Amino acid sequence: MARIESICTSKAKGTAKVQCTQVEVIPHHGIVGDAHAGDWHRQISILPLEHIDDFNAKGASVHFGDFGENLVISGIDFSELRVGDRLFCNGVVLELTQFGKQCHTRCQIFERMGDCIMPRHGIFAKVIVGGALCVGDTVVEPAFV
Repeated sequence: MARIESICTSKAKGTAKVQCTQVEVIPHHGIVGDAHAGDWHRQISILPLEHIDDFNAKGASVHFGDFGENLVISGIDFSELRVGDRLFCNGVVLELTQFGKQCHTRCQIFERMGDCIMPRHGIFAKVIVGGALCVGDTVVEPAFV
């Protein structure tokens, strides 16, 4: 079963995010108080737990929020999803808008490890239906709705 493993926010772009247990999300805006919220297609960033675990197995020692991700989700094979697919969680609806991203500068993780997973495995979404998200919430993929 897919679930939210971590929720992280930050007040400034380009910084590691700090873990929290619950957030409020607003339609067509994102997470209340997060620097990446706004009227654009990357309101919420997601990383699969499995990719973070694999990266740490190579000696990375990264923590939730270090990549600047808002949500860490386990139990979904994101390679099976496409732009436009939706995730459902506790009444909240997130529409996937982008897979991967171009990094214009080398982050601290890249400088230390020679690699960073966010450009390849980062997933971005916009909020269609708002509400509350909590660590431990079940996430439902489109095929199971």
